[in-house]
Amino acid sequence: MAIPNAVAGLLRRPARLGDEVYSAIFARIMSGEIEPGGRIGVDALARQLGVSQTPIREALGRLEAEGLVVKTHLVGYSVAPQLSARQLAELYEMRLLIEPFAARKCAEVMPEPVIVQIEALCADMAGLAYAEGLDAYAQFGQLDMAFHDQIAVSAGNELLLQALAGLHAHVHLFRLVREPRVTRTVLDEHEALVAAIKARDPAGAEQAMRRHIERSHARFAAA
Repeated sequence: MAIPNAVAGLLRRPARLGDEVYSAIFARIMSGEIEPGGRIGVDALARQLGVSQTPIREALGRLEAEGLVVKTHLVGYSVAPQLSARQLAELYEMRLLIEPFAARKCAEVMPEPVIVQIEALCADMAGLAYAEGLDAYAQFGQLDMAFHDQIAVSAGNELLLQALAGLHAHVHLFRLVREPRVTRTVLDEHEALVAAIKARDPAGAEQAMRRHIERSHARFAAA
């Protein structure tokens, strides 16, 4: 699965072999090709991607640090199991503590060229409106993570970024087994957030992000 154009140049642009391998495995997980709890064969991946085991293990180590992959002694690697409803609720509680603050900061400090980039991400996501199926939703998931990650990066707080690592991926993995489609409502919420950042409205950006996260959780609960 190709990574959409707007993602390139943000957070997941392959700069070396290890990054390319990471992106390839990440895409397999996000598309559901390797299901939650499914085994990940290092040898098989190395053959499929035409690389040695070293970059495969490096990529799996990164995914393990993000909570998307689990390594079990004498067993090997597997995709992290599906979150329970309680774990998902806790994840959203954490997002509500962190991301509205990040959005507020972005309205104050995000450079204009980066605003243009997140607008481009919104446009790419809009191109997937009402798309159904795992491949389309995996593309949306990567764009959505790039969108939220760029806001976290632009807030200029490294600890905040570390705290958010992997959270959005878990959200999308949860949705893959519920209702993998993109709705206009989600896109409208993103656009409202970008509009507040572009208007240099910190309070409005914070409120827009909070509303987006709360509504996202409500959509999961109703699915």
